[in-house]
Amino acid sequence: MARREINVFSMSFLDAICCGFGAVILLFIIMNANIDMKTVNEVKDLTSEAKRMELKVETGRKNLVTLKQDLAHLLEQWATIRGVRQDLLTELTDKQAEAATAELDSTARKEAVEKLKAELARVQAENDRLAAAAKDPVPGGTSVRGFVGEGNRQYLTGLRMGGKRVVILVDVSTSMLDRTLVNVIRRRNMPPAQQVQSPKWVQVVNTLDWLTTQIAEGTQVQVIAFNDQAKSLMPGTDGKWVTVTTSAELDDAVKNLRATVPKGPTSLQVAFAAARALDPQPDNIYLLTDGLPTMGQIVPTRSGVTGRERVDHFNRAIRELPVGVPVNTILFAMEGDPKAAPAFWLLALHTGGSMLAPADDWP
Repeated sequence: MARREINVFSMSFLDAICCGFGAVILLFIIMNANIDMKTVNEVKDLTSEAKRMELKVETGRKNLVTLKQDLAHLLEQWATIRGVRQDLLTELTDKQAEAATAELDSTARKEAVEKLKAELARVQAENDRLAAAAKDPVPGGTSVRGFVGEGNRQYLTGLRMGGKRVVILVDVSTSMLDRTLVNVIRRRNMPPAQQVQSPKWVQVVNTLDWLTTQIAEGTQVQVIAFNDQAKSLMPGTDGKWVTVTTSAELDDAVKNLRATVPKGPTSLQVAFAAARALDPQPDNIYLLTDGLPTMGQIVPTRSGVTGRERVDHFNRAIRELPVGVPVNTILFAMEGDPKAAPAFWLLALHTGGSMLAPADDWP
């Protein structure tokens, strides 16, 4: 009996293979459907996340604009604070410098007072010796100029006369035209020829004329006119001493002052600075003025000045004075300036000088 050949690819086998392949396809279809649903859900989630992030970005941009504005405001405040700090540091430095200067001036003034006391004792002894030795007074003394007053008047004053180097400071500001503010304004609008004939101004010129008669031959002299600027009345001698040998030098100073028309504000600071600039420094200063200064070193941009500001200008000006030099003030008092006389009296007291408020008909 012949053996039958075995066929592995029988119908049963093929059925089994087809069933298995169909099961795989079905499983794949089911899994693919689940994957699609999961993908849709994930896309939805990612879209929501993207929108949420966009909202965060937009909010962040708005916050960034606000922060930039706040930063700009803070930078402005910081710049302002920095400027204020610099101003405060500058002011503190100035105050420290002023305090140091005041301390040095105080020490120097004490030394100068001691020297002046010794000099006064020496001068007093010399005066006693000369008074005992002199029998017949010499007419005219040693002055190189003479002054003729009205009648047979004796010009006795409290001024501290003398010195080897003498500075005469003459105020030529507008207020020197008269003793009242109303008349100053009225005379200011007159022709120059009438302004120089003002009684007060004529008295100032005559006072300078009289002062120059008290200067002995060989004395070094400088006569300075000042308002908001200082200029020598002896032409070509600004910043230099002039040794008096004849009356010509002093005659020129009086002549030039007589031709000067008072005008402008008053700055004692420029006057004292001009005196301090002389080398060697003066040993006697005469000041012809009518009140406290109306400005400091810089010309003011606004009109008018208060009494307190005038006192401040005066206190700043006296810092320019040479140390240890007496200041002798002849005050042609102006109405409306009650603090002038006490201020100049204290200046005379502190410097060892004197203060004179002359009558209208002096000298």
